[in-house]
Amino acid sequence: MFRVWWVPLLCQQWSTMPRRPRIKHCSQSSGTRPPFPAVEGLWDKPTIINNVETLGPLPNIIRNGAEWYNQFGTETSKGTKTFSLVGKVRRTGLIEVPLGITLREVIYDIGGGLIKDFKAVQTGGPSGGCLGEEFLDTPIDYENLAAAGSIMGSGGLIVVDKDTCIVDTAKYFLRFTQEESCGKCVPCRVGTKHLVQILERICQGKGELEDIARLEKLGGAIKGGALCGLGQTAPNPVLSSLKYFRDEFLAHIKDKRCPAAVCRDLVVYRIIPEKCTDCQRCVQVCPTGAITGPRSEPHNLDEEKCIKCRSCYEICRFDAIAGDAIIIESGA
Repeated sequence: MFRVWWVPLLCQQWSTMPRRPRIKHCSQSSGTRPPFPAVEGLWDKPTIINNVETLGPLPNIIRNGAEWYNQFGTETSKGTKTFSLVGKVRRTGLIEVPLGITLREVIYDIGGGLIKDFKAVQTGGPSGGCLGEEFLDTPIDYENLAAAGSIMGSGGLIVVDKDTCIVDTAKYFLRFTQEESCGKCVPCRVGTKHLVQILERICQGKGELEDIARLEKLGGAIKGGALCGLGQTAPNPVLSSLKYFRDEFLAHIKDKRCPAAVCRDLVVYRIIPEKCTDCQRCVQVCPTGAITGPRSEPHNLDEEKCIKCRSCYEICRFDAIAGDAIIIESGA
């Protein structure tokens, strides 16, 4: 007789955690870490831990047979895969597709494409890799993603366009994995913290050319020395971004410029007088009083007072009476 129990998802790998009960009635036998659940788990019995995605196809496989299921997928990656398609695509959501489908088919045929130009797709969730346009026609399977420096991971597909900063994106995902680290091993606990700090300096315009080598060397050390899957894959967003979008890192470091005009310390806000409708909507939302001017004249923006919060930019873009007159420019 089989029983299915739902338990919270743990970011850390079971076998690398310190000895403590993870499930009520879990074995309390001696040792520095718990046994593998397939050997001894719930109520000291062999326990199979799988997620809903793994268990979902079982009824159809039992009903139709293994040969039916094997008709989907590739020679080495059989079956289907559930992805969370999000980001700058027109249609987001959970999708189930046969393995071997290309990224282009997923993004453009299923997701409806993007409003602006495609830039990259982050596969595998926070621990995945950032892949550029050259991978759009790559079949999605475990081997191809691994060869590209990414992973299948949790099945996340995060699509970004030209208005997204790759350096900032890598920093965002790495900060998440750094915060999720259990802290047991030094490469993950300390290494990811230093990776985040280096990326923060680069986004602030304080990076050095040597930071490129530091990121690559430190990322390789973390991948090789971390104890669990979280630590071993944590550097993927950084290493893959460096591999395929190195020019964007160099623009931040050498030119002190964010090509996507995202990094706050590397952009300036400007008002185009010819487009300003004198509506004062930006004046009303500015929290520091950096924008001034009467209704009858184009407004002025004081860069020293501006905290680059984007409030004026957003209201000028979408308000019905505004003129889309505020722009964000990349510059030192």
